[in-house]
Amino acid sequence: MTQTLEQAIAAGANLLAPSSESAKLDAQVLLLHILQKPHSYLFTWPESTLSTEQQQQFDTFCQRRLNGEPVAHITGQREFWSLSLEVNATTLIPRPDTETLVEQALEMAVPSNAKVLDLGTGTGAIALALGSEMPTWQITAVDRVADAVALATRNQQRLAINNVQVKQSNWFSALNGEKFHLIVSNPPYIETTDIHLKQGDVRFEPLSALVADDDGLADIKQIITQSRDYLHAKGYLLIEHGFEQSGAVSQFFAQMGFINIKTVKDLGNNDRVTLAQCS
Repeated sequence: MTQTLEQAIAAGANLLAPSSESAKLDAQVLLLHILQKPHSYLFTWPESTLSTEQQQQFDTFCQRRLNGEPVAHITGQREFWSLSLEVNATTLIPRPDTETLVEQALEMAVPSNAKVLDLGTGTGAIALALGSEMPTWQITAVDRVADAVALATRNQQRLAINNVQVKQSNWFSALNGEKFHLIVSNPPYIETTDIHLKQGDVRFEPLSALVADDDGLADIKQIITQSRDYLHAKGYLLIEHGFEQSGAVSQFFAQMGFINIKTVKDLGNNDRVTLAQCS
């Protein structure tokens, strides 16, 4: 039997409540994806009835979500910085916390035609957000995973953000000594023993994009060390990290001779981004 939109959301929310902290929102997003309608449609037409095909698809989506699959993987898209991005299981799903990194990057004192590098771009979220805001910046986005490069390229082409170039590179390996005014990165920073890796959406995301050795700091330290060869004098490096890692990240920045080191909190008031200037 098919349901009205109102009934479907209520049933979906009820089904998902034991496994999701945002059960009603999950149900709404899944239903809107099927209907291909804006959020306002749910309030304008709550009594309209789903077709049999729509009902079956909604039931299937809810079951997948109940099994723990991320909403973004079910719908194949995620909004970040008001950009609709294609996502899949080859990369991290962009998180709202990462918008803190974008906000800070936009505040840096760099030339109007700055050369910018996004390391480990994944979906391309950070690079494309920056490119959409600063059309005169020349942005290079790199990832070592070919599937991620293909995904970020599709997002770049679909959004027509033409000042972003995506290429395959293991951190700096394919950059041939280029110099940048600003480098940003959301690298893997979770400890390999972290219990959260067996919970929630991260179970469906690639471990290589999440975890790092040396208490989660291995990739961060490599980026800080190598970036000195790729930054212009007084250039900036901004790194997203775990909420308990700001002290260690700041300390390593100082060890490597960076100056003007600063940590910024995310929307949840957790330490999330540490930035520094090349001396």
